[in-house]
Amino acid sequence: MGLPVLAATWDHVGMGYWVVKAILGPLLAIFFRPWSQGVDNVPKEGPAILAWNHLSFSDHFFGPLPLPRRVTFLAKSEYFTGRGVKGLISKAFFRGVGQIPVDRAGGEAGERALRTGLRVLAEGKLLGIYPEGTRTPDGRLYRGKTGVARLALQPPGRLLPRLSIRPGVRFGKPLDFSRYAGLKSDRLVLRAVTDEIMYAVMNLSGQEYVDEDAQRAKKRAKPGGAARQDGAATPDGAATPDGAATPDGAAMPDGATTPDRAAAPDAVPSSVPRPS
Repeated sequence: MGLPVLAATWDHVGMGYWVVKAILGPLLAIFFRPWSQGVDNVPKEGPAILAWNHLSFSDHFFGPLPLPRRVTFLAKSEYFTGRGVKGLISKAFFRGVGQIPVDRAGGEAGERALRTGLRVLAEGKLLGIYPEGTRTPDGRLYRGKTGVARLALQPPGRLLPRLSIRPGVRFGKPLDFSRYAGLKSDRLVLRAVTDEIMYAVMNLSGQEYVDEDAQRAKKRAKPGGAARQDGAATPDGAATPDGAATPDGAAMPDGATTPDRAAAPDAVPSSVPRPS
């Protein structure tokens, strides 16, 4: 099967990205006063994978905001298939900024998504991806899916943020997996690479790590509320895990190396809220 119908979106309507950013950027700066760190870690040119944690829908806006380069995200296909006024607005926005719809059903659909991501990288662009596969249900960092590792090794929450929180993004130093060249089909290598990426994200965000699939955790959630475990999110959505690990002592994903030995793909940013 071929690529998704809208696979060439970023070529056709790329100008929409800059128009939206020019309009929203000043407004977001005024109302939310976003902050950023480590922008210089993102390559000035050439392909790079930006692996983000996913706390909120607003990550789509605040994550790329400080970057002078355009970021193309692999967005879930539901954003492009909604009905009614809300569906039309969602479809117009995501098409306008050149996001690529992907089917998260797995199997052949997942393979098409990966091929689409590789096409973006082959054109020397920045590719944004959420390794967890969905927004965190309780503010913690969940196990990453290995699609991000396959992209790296392949040859060339809340709808609206609260005004009381200053959104921000940290960009980690580039990570390199060239030592795994030719091993993109090795499942153990894919898991080890993915865990290193999630460990880097954890160090940047300070989130507690949960060695579980985020979508599975969401299914366990009670109707009308987030998955409640020790230290789950408070009703207003602010994550307050008991004994949440700091970057110096966070729980380490299985197979992750220590910071001194970490080496992973391109840039690993992490958008995290910082109280005003």
